[in-house]
Amino acid sequence: MSLSPELLLHGYSIGIFPMAEHRDDPDLFWVDPKFRGVFPLDGFHISRSLARRIRNCGFDISIDQDFSGVVDGCADRADTWINAQLHDLYRQLHQTGYAHSLEVWEGTALVGGVYGVTLGAAFFGESMFSRRKDASKIALAYLVDRLRQTGFLLFDTQFLTAHLASLGAIEIPRGVYKKELEEALNLSTDFTAPLNQSAASVIHRMTQTS
Repeated sequence: MSLSPELLLHGYSIGIFPMAEHRDDPDLFWVDPKFRGVFPLDGFHISRSLARRIRNCGFDISIDQDFSGVVDGCADRADTWINAQLHDLYRQLHQTGYAHSLEVWEGTALVGGVYGVTLGAAFFGESMFSRRKDASKIALAYLVDRLRQTGFLLFDTQFLTAHLASLGAIEIPRGVYKKELEEALNLSTDFTAPLNQSAASVIHRMTQTS
């Protein structure tokens, strides 16, 4: 299956997403899980140890500074569903403002990050990676804080993993997900809006509702 950026966005808008069997498989297929992983934006679990790590890690956080680097980092594993066609599609969506990345830096080294697609007030999380302890958890904390501050309603994680569940992600039935998606698509947001995302401010906001 060959996709255009427009068809890819349409798929997201109706609740399906593409995957490849592995990086060398040129074919894509649509996925429509019976149960969908989501992150309730008021339910991110920031433990004392994670808060301490955010405060003391010395990492820098940025938005859309190295989108391709984040996708490369996510695909840099033995088993990945991100093939060349998907990588190119995400790059095109990034260039047109529909895909974004959040980067975690240690000096000039990219050590973690997460990327996803945005439509309306929905963020479709695609993948994340970590090259330092807790870098992906820290990326998610900053991402959830950003989504909350900029008015997003839905953070779709596609599937629920033990790692995501430990941070507060849950599963919801397909029908519930599509109702939440429809509501989110009727709103507009700005993922890249300037925000105060200092470590102290993120920890304060996240610990008020977790």
